[in-house]
Amino acid sequence: MDQRLVAAEEALKAGRTEEAVGELIQALTEEPDRPPQVYRVLLHQLYRLGRQTEAEVWSERGVERHPRDPEMWNLRGVFLRQLKRLPEALAALDESIRIDARHEGPQVNRGNVLLDMDDGVRAEAVFTKLVRAQPRNSEHQRQLGRALNKQGKIDAAMVRWRQAVALNKGMIDAWLDMAGAMNERHRQAQSHQILDKALAANPDEPRLHEARIIVFRRAGEPRKAEAYMEELLARFPDAAWLLYQYGSTIVDYDRPRANILLRRALELAPDKLDYRMALIESLERTRTGDEAVNIAEAYERLSAVMAEQTLTSSPHLKIASEVLIRVCAFDDLDRLGTFRDLGRIWAESGRHTALLKQLARVRTDDDRLELIEQHRIWGRQVEAQAAEHPIRRPAPRPKSDKIRLGFMSSDLRGHPVAYFALPLFDHIDRERFEVYCYSFYQGQEDRLQKHIAAQVTAFRWHPDMAPRDAAQMIADDQLDMLIELGGSTHMNKLEVMAWRPAPKQASWLGYPHSAGLSAIDYFICDPYCRPTRPDLLIEQPLLMPDSWIALGRMVFSENLEITPGLPEDRAGRISFGTANNPHKYNRDMLALWAEVMKRTPGSRFLFVRPEGGTVKFRENLTREFEAQGVAGDRIEFRPVRGRHMPFYNEIDITLDTLPLTGGTTTTEALWMGVPVVSLIGEAFFERLSYSILTNAGAGDLATTDKQAFVDIAVALAGDRARRLDLRQTLRERMKAGPLGRTDDFARDFYDMIARALAGAPAETAKV
Repeated sequence: MDQRLVAAEEALKAGRTEEAVGELIQALTEEPDRPPQVYRVLLHQLYRLGRQTEAEVWSERGVERHPRDPEMWNLRGVFLRQLKRLPEALAALDESIRIDARHEGPQVNRGNVLLDMDDGVRAEAVFTKLVRAQPRNSEHQRQLGRALNKQGKIDAAMVRWRQAVALNKGMIDAWLDMAGAMNERHRQAQSHQILDKALAANPDEPRLHEARIIVFRRAGEPRKAEAYMEELLARFPDAAWLLYQYGSTIVDYDRPRANILLRRALELAPDKLDYRMALIESLERTRTGDEAVNIAEAYERLSAVMAEQTLTSSPHLKIASEVLIRVCAFDDLDRLGTFRDLGRIWAESGRHTALLKQLARVRTDDDRLELIEQHRIWGRQVEAQAAEHPIRRPAPRPKSDKIRLGFMSSDLRGHPVAYFALPLFDHIDRERFEVYCYSFYQGQEDRLQKHIAAQVTAFRWHPDMAPRDAAQMIADDQLDMLIELGGSTHMNKLEVMAWRPAPKQASWLGYPHSAGLSAIDYFICDPYCRPTRPDLLIEQPLLMPDSWIALGRMVFSENLEITPGLPEDRAGRISFGTANNPHKYNRDMLALWAEVMKRTPGSRFLFVRPEGGTVKFRENLTREFEAQGVAGDRIEFRPVRGRHMPFYNEIDITLDTLPLTGGTTTTEALWMGVPVVSLIGEAFFERLSYSILTNAGAGDLATTDKQAFVDIAVALAGDRARRLDLRQTLRERMKAGPLGRTDDFARDFYDMIARALAGAPAETAKV
């Protein structure tokens, strides 16, 4: 044995694994034709160190040198599986078995790869053979159960899992498989029964306690989970897993305390990626304290994670993208994945909320159609799950002259959705309609929610409720139509619509794209924001005659003062600006804005956003403008949230975001007398401002051409008289037009619903 191999052997005996690996790599680099056992020792040590990428490279070299070594092929299959290269892993394991079929390891590994590939049929064949050879092997019994479950054979799977725990009561994975299978099938009571038995045999096993917490959460019972964890804290006061689960459970309704718990969990287990990402996500969403400081910390923590490893899991990619979007870190965002790949990862893993952030990345017509398909992918999965666990249909209610109309949203409170929906509750057509509302909001009731609740027939507010139970509750109210207002946004339960709790269903207001569910029949829009082609909507358009929204009286207040005169006069130069969310930003949009500024000498741009207090946000946006030839000192930031309206008195012209245009921000700007220049696209989300501008009597400020967008903005900057007229008249125009005539809007809305339920054409509009 040569000197390097001796040194490697001594290092291994002394526990210096890294040093041993270095010696082995040097030995094989200097002399590749070494015996197969040298390669195998290196591969085993790389496996121990978690260096899968290097191990895959060396396993490839190993099988090239020793193509008849079955263990080398087996190890290669293991590394390829870890790298998610499943077809290659399967081929490597098949080769190992072909060379020598006597060993169990490659067979087990092959079965595991087939399970990863969701190929339950072939996995069943593998583990059936292994169980026959070793019927008392509890792990083989468990894996056979998993293969059966993949095929929907739940009763047969349960038999195998019960056999596994009968052979070994400490087989935690088998207990978890059983509890998880029941939980997925909305049989939470049976999940709890299984976990009772598992914990009786394994009372201090953290994963079983975590499973119970997840069952509570899946049932929409976070406060029951919280009570359970309070009891556990007495037994496990410094358990990182418990603090992590506690923080993750209460984060929607007690974020400050959740952050304390997540920080403590991370102190106890600093290397846990899930814990790190959970704190990053919560910080990004924390609105209390200094929001800019929270965003900055989230970004710094994420940067540290990304410097150490490549993120691959769907939840981690979603968290990372949301943080990077907040600070406009476009290069880092691109490195996470392509528009298609990320969208499909999120859709396939059930993360519909992430798809909202995809809208700003649309560039081409192919992207528009791909985005539709991403929503469909999510919708098909959710509808399949709902079909497996149907709700009970109540007997038909007695004939009534009144239509029962339901609105489902967790945003019927101090939120933009409620601001625009409010006219419908202030002007209910009580002669023809009974109105029901459904909210799952986790916070405290506010003034606007109380007001809405006082107007409607019933306001069902259930913070702790699972989607299937919510669907059953709504079905029991025997509605004629249900309209969801929240889409995939936070704390809403869009998946409820998959059970079709009402015979007719529609989407409106809260999400600027088709939801993805075939169970939603209609998409409420108007002649201006309606997509240009049918294939850009999944649902059927249900048209309002003029405007799809109106201005709620409790929000668009006369108390919001417009400072007389022009901002240009006070600042000594033209001020462009935006209050739009950074999830609407992209480089093409910023380049267009920069072109406007270059053609308007001396102008400045104001970002009225809470992110403006974050150094990275300011640096990134300033750099984007400088790259287009606009000096950084012309870019200014006003870091505010919720108190942004007065800052419109500093802005002469708002440049709209694209392709996802403003909605709430467009109406706010116009209400404050600030004109908005917008680019019109083909899909609904590209036409929101066009509708608002048209209904405010300023439709000429919207165009379908990018160069015309620049020209309109530059011309408006030079047209002092028009800007002064708009500042003085826009609010009155809005009040006098379709946006402000809230009683007309409500009447048109209720007429539209009545016509749709009577079977009239859905696209009826005023002539």
